Amino acid sequence: MLLKNAWYVAAWSDEISQKPLARRIVNEPIVLYRDQSGVAAALFDSCCHRGLPLSLGSVVDAGLQCGYHGLIFGTDGRCVRIPGQLSGQSAIPKRICVRSYKLVEKNRLTWIWMGRIEEADASLIIDYPFHDDPARWPHRHDVYHVNANYVMLTDNLMDLTHLGYVHGSTVGGDPNTHVEAQTDTNPTPRGVKVTRWMPNCTPPPTYRKSVLFTGNVDRWQEFEYVAPSAVIQWTGAVAVGTGGLDPAKREGGFSLRLFHGVTPETENTTHYFWSAANGYRQNEPEATQQLYREIAEAFSEDKAIVEAQQARVSEVGDKGFIDIRSDVARVTMRRALDRLLTPIDPT
Repeated sequence: MLLKNAWYVAAWSDEISQKPLARRIVNEPIVLYRDQSGVAAALFDSCCHRGLPLSLGSVVDAGLQCGYHGLIFGTDGRCVRIPGQLSGQSAIPKRICVRSYKLVEKNRLTWIWMGRIEEADASLIIDYPFHDDPARWPHRHDVYHVNANYVMLTDNLMDLTHLGYVHGSTVGGDPNTHVEAQTDTNPTPRGVKVTRWMPNCTPPPTYRKSVLFTGNVDRWQEFEYVAPSAVIQWTGAVAVGTGGLDPAKREGGFSLRLFHGVTPETENTTHYFWSAANGYRQNEPEATQQLYREIAEAFSEDKAIVEAQQARVSEVGDKGFIDIRSDVARVTMRRALDRLLTPIDPT
């Protein structure tokens, strides 16, 4: 089931320009664009005249112009001009319009409300100020198209015991380090917070490439799921015994912040928006670029895993799946999502 009364990442703000961008979200075709003043807008991507996708049109002074017969729509979806008005089409009926969607730009992201517009409460959008702090947290971001259900992808993000098996050459390292991690899972009103502590372990390859460690490290992973579609994460390591368990003493080691925006395209496809922010060697652009390459490799591995999983589940179903001890965070995440899905969203 695809929840509509919710905020989803529609695009990175730098993806949206005066060239219309077509994107399907919760199975609805959307066109994203900026008007001549730079304001971002989202409309249903189908002209109400003859159904041509408006994303095949162009931005003009008055609005978004359909590429078929030239009707122009404002950011509110109302038609503002019809060719031929001076020769008979003197008035524009109110019914000549397309649906518009509420957009909010925040922290370099553009969020869209897909449900009843009168219920669009912008205070529910998560805060992620690290995108706006390039001095302390320089970052790179990307978006992947994933051929898997968005909940399946979120399951993967909430189960970090897979890191040692799937990402051994980058951010994972020894599988036993993750399996035996000291884990604290706490439900929240909108999701779940998880802290994982891995003392006195070997730093994984990505960490060693980024920071000169002379021995073992104390690793931490702190992440939060905010239903239905966001996971934020702070992870890293410091030399053994130097305070990695205390957030106030995590200086001089490896530190990484990750943003994950998981937006359903259809029931079985997903837009995966992610960023990696560098909390070490911040004055070295190459360090941030190297980190991006490492994380991109790891997330490409995740993409391959969940797409293969989706293909098999689509074939044989998921009945009879068995939970194990490491599924606590994932199960808690699912319960938070179920609270939003019940009662059933009528839109």
